[in-house]
Amino acid sequence: MKVGLSTIITPAEWTFDETLRQAAAAGYEAVELCLREEGDITLQTPESELGAMAARAKDQGIELSSVCAQVRSMPKDIMTNDEAVWRQSIDTIRRCLAATRALGVDTMLLTIGALTDDLYYNEAYANAVRGLQMLAPTAEDLQVNIAVEYVWNKFLLSPMEFAHFCDDVGSCRVGLFFDTGNMVIFGFPQHWVRICARHLMKVHFKDFRRNGYEWTPLLEGDVNFPAVMAELRKAGYDGALLSEVAPSIAPLDETARAIRRIMEM
Repeated sequence: MKVGLSTIITPAEWTFDETLRQAAAAGYEAVELCLREEGDITLQTPESELGAMAARAKDQGIELSSVCAQVRSMPKDIMTNDEAVWRQSIDTIRRCLAATRALGVDTMLLTIGALTDDLYYNEAYANAVRGLQMLAPTAEDLQVNIAVEYVWNKFLLSPMEFAHFCDDVGSCRVGLFFDTGNMVIFGFPQHWVRICARHLMKVHFKDFRRNGYEWTPLLEGDVNFPAVMAELRKAGYDGALLSEVAPSIAPLDETARAIRRIMEM
């Protein structure tokens, strides 16, 4: 496993090259990139430039582990009943997958929408399965995984349901982006690893304290990291452990050291 950093929590003004420098200086070996509307990595960035970025990361010994599609001005809601938005979302996600491939990255983190008063659970489930089944051939052709993350969207609340959802989609290119902190309120993170093991693609590390309802530095919340690590090893996971601990919660270098302590558990 490698010590990783997600640019979800790094300063937006950092350039790609500054991110590589800061990550290496803080002790990280892998980076998760964000695809945004502005900055170095957008849907308008030429494929040749994305390829050059991948080469620079390799030259500096930094693995590009995953890409988070954060194109917020464009729809990527495949739970919706609005057919026009649903089809626009399919197009957006396909474009994001192509950019991920151009970066030489094997996995894209995807959030797929949220339930609302008017969007019923069974309808959202059917829409999301249909959307991912439509996207799966693109993911398979590009050899890029679609890793769906549970993000407090009132949907797929248990590991058994998430595993069943992946089974219904029926593609080895669609699975779980596991986040230790997001599961703490509704259950136990290690249960997700064991039950969704064959669908597990990438891992975010953060910690959460139920008493006080707050994010904490790693090892100061309620995540049972020894149990999580035991289950990750049983599942055969050997990828990056990507920090999503904001610098306002703990300095980047302290979090990298905490990940190394957790890796020894």
